[in-house]
Order: sequence, then C-alpha cells, then structure tokens
Amino acid sequence: MQVTETLNESLSRSYSVRVPAAELGAKLDARIAEISPTLRLKGFRPGKVPPGHVRRLYGKALMGEVIEKTINETSQKVLDDHHLRAAAQPDLKPSSDMDEVLAGREDLTYALEVEVMPEFEPTDVSALALQRLVYRPTEAEIDDAIAEVAKQNRTYAKRTGKAAKAEAGDQLLIDFTGRIDGEPFEGGAAEDAEIVLGAGQFIPGFEEQLTGAAAGKTLTVNLTFPEGYQVERLKGKAAEFEVKIKEVRAPKEAKADDALAVSLGLSDLGALREAVSANLDGEYQGASRFKLKRALLDQLDARHDIPLPARMVEAEFEAIWRQVKADEEKDGRAPEDEGKSEEILRVEYRRIAERRVRLGLVLAEIGRRENVVVTDQELTEALRAEARRYGDMAQRMFDFLRENPQAQAGVRAPLYEEKVVDLIIGRAKVTDVEVSKEKLLEEDELPEGISEPAPGKKAAKPKAASKAKAVATAKTPEAPPEPVAKPKASKAKAAGEPKAAASKAAQPKAAKPKATKSKA
Repeated sequence: MQVTETLNESLSRSYSVRVPAAELGAKLDARIAEISPTLRLKGFRPGKVPPGHVRRLYGKALMGEVIEKTINETSQKVLDDHHLRAAAQPDLKPSSDMDEVLAGREDLTYALEVEVMPEFEPTDVSALALQRLVYRPTEAEIDDAIAEVAKQNRTYAKRTGKAAKAEAGDQLLIDFTGRIDGEPFEGGAAEDAEIVLGAGQFIPGFEEQLTGAAAGKTLTVNLTFPEGYQVERLKGKAAEFEVKIKEVRAPKEAKADDALAVSLGLSDLGALREAVSANLDGEYQGASRFKLKRALLDQLDARHDIPLPARMVEAEFEAIWRQVKADEEKDGRAPEDEGKSEEILRVEYRRIAERRVRLGLVLAEIGRRENVVVTDQELTEALRAEARRYGDMAQRMFDFLRENPQAQAGVRAPLYEEKVVDLIIGRAKVTDVEVSKEKLLEEDELPEGISEPAPGKKAAKPKAASKAKAVATAKTPEAPPEPVAKPKASKAKAAGEPKAAASKAAQPKAAKPKATKSKA
C-alpha cells in the first residue's frame, strides 16, 4: 500500500491510497483457498474443487469482497498510522477503473478525505463558579395541587329533566359524523364519545356550539379545521358535523380526602400529599438542573474558541433547521422569530448549530480525558425507559432499539452528555441560591447574536422552547470516534457484488459492510 498526503489544512485531511493489483491478486488467491474446502459443486468431491474452477465461477464476486475488505482495512490503517481522530465518517472516492481492478489488470486507487477532531486544552472545570437556583413548593401550593388532582378526578352525574341543558364544565355523551363537501372523511365519526365543554378536547368551535344543548337533540356544528391541524389533508378545510346528544352530565366535585387518595392507589390523604409534594419538588429540581446546565454551557462556550469540523456543523444545522420548519408548519413561527427574514433566521440557527457542536466537542474531550463511559446497564435502562413511552408497543420498540446501533447512539449520546455535565458540576464551585418560583421558571435570555431582533423592531423576550432548549444542549458524541467506523466501499461493492450462489458457496464468516455511503 502506498499513501500520499494531498491535503492538510485546518481540520481537513486528504490522502491518496494505492494498492497494487498483485497484492489484490494474492488476497484473492488466499480467499479462494479459504473457501474451496467448503464448496459442494456437482462433479467434484467435497473439498476437491480446483482453484482455477472456483476462480472461473466466482472470481469476480470474490474479488469484489477482497476489494471492499482491502479498502476498509487500508483506510483504517491510514487513520491509525497518522493518529487521526475522525470527526465524522471519512469519504472514500475510488479513482481507478473498478472493472479493470476487478479483472486484476489495474491497481486499486482511491482518495480518503476526512475531517479530524480539533486538538485543544479544555478549561480547568474546577475554576468554574456557578449558581444553582433553588425553590421549594409551599404548603399553599401543595394544597392547590391536591385540589387540582381532585378536580381532574371528579365524576359526572346525568342531568335530569326535560329542560336540562349543557353548561360549561358539563360532560356530554355524543355520537357524531363529520363531512367535508358533503362526504364523510376518515376519523370524522365516533359513537359514545365523551366530551367536557370547555376542556379544549376538540378543535376550536366544536365545544362552544354544543353549549345549551339538551339530551336527545341532534345539532349541526359548522367549523373550519385550523391551518396548523396535525392531519395535512384536513388543514383549513370547512367541515359540517352532525352531532347527537345522548346524555348531559353535570360534574360532581371530588373531595380532597382519604377516599380520593385510596381511589388513586394511596393509603390516605397524607400519602397523597407526600406524593404531590414530591412531584412538585421533582419538577422544580428539573427546572433548577436545566438552568444550572445552561449556565455551565454558557461558561464553557465563552472559554473555548476552537476550530469546528465543517461537516459536523452543517449536519447539525440541517437537523435544527428541519425541526424549525416542522414546528413552524405545525404551530406557526416562534415569537422571537417573527418579522425576521429566512436569511437572518438561517444565520441565527447556524450560530446555534456552531455552539452545539463546539460544546459537544468540549464535553467529549473532557469526558475522554476523564474516562467517562456509559455502561451497558445504564444504556439498557435508558432503552427500556424510552421503550415504555410506547405503551403496548414497548417490547417491540425495545427490541428495535437494542438491535439498531444508530438508534442506540441517539439514546447513548445524551446519557454521556449528562454524565460529563455531572462530573463538571461536581468539581465546579456551585452555590445554592433560593429564588421565587417565577424566577426559577422564567425563560433565560438567548445568547447574543442568536436573539437579534429584526431590523426596526425591539428584541422580544423569547417564549418558544425551541431556541431556549437548543442552546441548553450540546451535540455530544459518547467520546470522539476513535477508531472510526470503517468507511464504506460502496463503488467497489456495487461493481463486484457476489451472486447469491457464490455468496452461499463461499459461506462468509462475517457480514459484509453496507454499501450505503454515510453522511457526515
């Protein structure tokens, strides 16, 4: 193998790699010798198939395997020999005529292009000074929360009398059929549906038109689906619903007492109070953690000015931008983005992408130096927790996550990030500061350059969670890829894909790498 460095600028590296045809031929001979004893071909005794016959039948397919394996091995050797920590999957660009290489008449040549992780010295985390905002729920707040639990668990009793009409807060038992342009539509009908007037369970206008209805009546409700409705084909459509009122039920307030607690699976009101208090405290601790992490990331961001792998930034920006556009289509533009051109917004969100990548690299480097790892047990517990979110599909989702490396990486990375954050917080100077609930829950200002107002407008306090959440997280891999996953030899495989018969006969011991070229 001959390797020539053709580019070394900033974080970009490029190498020209040449593998002589004679070396490939020797590997092909070795591969044929390896599989020949396992072949069962008509006219030959087991294990007695001549190598020349094997070459005639399967030579091209086996050479494709040899080329792919060679590219994987040599590209990894280039990275290892040059002590490169790749920031993303390297790009492989074959430059030789693959048909000639497969035929053994031409050397294998390809370019290996890779972005590397920046080398830098992380800040001394013990020098960081942070404030942890603390708030504890009051007795009055716990009382209010228990009252809300009672309200949510109230029951309903059928209103009696011919003049009994539905009021706000009543529950109705209804059948309904919806039509658009006179035709029923999928999902637009139901029987014995329960709806509480004023609860906002149905699209705007539906519940309001049922106020004052009486049992036994049939009403026509006319409304228009919102432009942000989740079903694309119904957005902005005018619809007519025929609604039959089967029962009108008045709410019966549940008392906050031992009976309520028992109905919720607790021993008594005291146990309910403890559970509500713990739940509130957990919520406030989560908010406190979020703000502490945001303050930590802000300091780390300010203390590190490092070169960023361009493809990592681009991939992160594209992911953020897709989410921004999806949120905009569903719920409209975020308040802090109102009045800004798409060009300005792309600049702002690219800055967020740069911040997230920079912080991810910093956290990854700190974690690498401190030997932070996510254990198999921690990952399994996280996979189970994620799967439980899917209810009846939990086991299938768990099996999918467990068998899908990419899905596992999506669960593992935030676990790794939180472990590194915990390590830093444990070493930094952290001071607890008691604050009001309003102070704890108020939205933090976005970093400078991300929340710039549109020309001629005042900066508005951010209200949407998208930007606030984005700047309070990092794009953190669970340690930089070292060594990286082997590059894919897509062209080589496409040119020499073994036929089914050859694959079966050869009985390869290891699954071949996928042909799809990975994106950075």
